[in-house]
Amino acid sequence: MAVKTITIDVEAYERLARLKSPGQSFSQVIKEHFPAPATTAGDLLDRLDEAAISDETLHGIERAVEERRRHPVRVPEW
Repeated sequence: MAVKTITIDVEAYERLARLKSPGQSFSQVIKEHFPAPATTAGDLLDRLDEAAISDETLHGIERAVEERRRHPVRVPEW
């Protein structure tokens, strides 16, 4: 695994060190407290539960979905 060397001030080091458990690396502490951005649909759904969406936005989405349902390309001609 590739590694990078970073420089942090003493206060930042002490904060990080307080979060570190015995046997845990600083890299593990950082990954635990600063997770990667969402990478899967499940991650996105989890984050959506925390999101605040206005009624205006929800109504706009509903209108767009309804318009797409009625679009002639989506209507089968049997």
